Amino acid sequence: MNQEKQLVSELVLTFSCPDQPGIVAAVANLFALQGFNIRESSQFEDTHQRRFFMRTVFETLEGPKSLVDVQSAFRAVADRYQMEWRLSDLHRRTRVLIAVSKWGHCLNNLLNKNKRGSLPVEIVGVVSNHQDMRELVEWYGVDYHYMPVSKETKAEQEGQILDLIEAEQVDLLVLARYMQILSVDMTAKLKGRAINIHHSFLPGFKGAKPYHQAYERGVKLIGATAHFVTGDLDEGPIIEQDVERVSHINQPEELVEIGRDIESRVLGRAVRWFAQQRVLLNGNKTVVFSR
Repeated sequence: MNQEKQLVSELVLTFSCPDQPGIVAAVANLFALQGFNIRESSQFEDTHQRRFFMRTVFETLEGPKSLVDVQSAFRAVADRYQMEWRLSDLHRRTRVLIAVSKWGHCLNNLLNKNKRGSLPVEIVGVVSNHQDMRELVEWYGVDYHYMPVSKETKAEQEGQILDLIEAEQVDLLVLARYMQILSVDMTAKLKGRAINIHHSFLPGFKGAKPYHQAYERGVKLIGATAHFVTGDLDEGPIIEQDVERVSHINQPEELVEIGRDIESRVLGRAVRWFAQQRVLLNGNKTVVFSR
C-alpha cells in the first residue's frame, strides 16, 4: 500500500534518545493533539548511558488517520529530543525470511505458530543450503529457496540471499539453525535485522556436539540464546535466553531433545517480540519490553 494513502487507527511508537526532562510529556501531548489515546506504554532509563527508551501503543479517537501525516507531525518532537524512532501501523505484519540447514525443530515451530496465527509475521520464504527441509516447508505452503554454498561460492550465495531480501521487502532474517557463518559484509547490511539462535548461554560450549560436551562436564542446566547477528560470531546483543535443569541421569540424546525444545521456544519469543516492536538496540545490549 502507498504509505501516503495508508490510514491507521492504531499505531506503535518506539524510540530511544538522550535522557532529559519532558520527553514523555512532549510525546503524550503531541499525540493527544493528533486525536490519539495511549492504550499501552513501557519505558526504561539506562542510568549508566543516560539514555531513555520507550514503546507506546496509540489508538485514534477520531477515526483513521494518515500515517504519513502523523509521522510528519511527530518529527518535530523527535528532532528536538534527538530520537532514534519508528512509528508504524500496529497491525502491519513483519515480513520474515527464514534460513535453515538440516535441523528443522526451530523452523517447524515458527511455521506452526505462524499457521495457527499466534506469530504476528508474514513468512515470505525459507532459504537453505540443503534440500532436507523442502517437504516440510512446502507442506506449509511457503516458498523454498535452495541455495547451496561452498567456500568458493559463499559471496555469490550471500548475494542471492540479499537479493531475495530486497525483492521480498524482508524486515527480518531468522537463522533457525542455519549452519553457515555470515560474512562481515552481510552482517553489516543486516544490522538489527537478523536474529540467530545459539545452543547455549553465551559464551558456552562452542563447536561440534555442544550437548555431548555438556554431558561430559556434568552440567545441571542447559539453555539457549537468541541474539542479533553481528560480525563478531555469537557475540551479538542478546534478546532472550532460557534454561532447563538436567541431571546425571540424562543421556546426551536426551540433552539434545531438551535443548531443541528450549531453542525453539527462545527463538519463537525473540521473533514475536521483534515483530511487535518490543526489542530496542542499546549498544551491545537490548531493551526488551516483553510485557
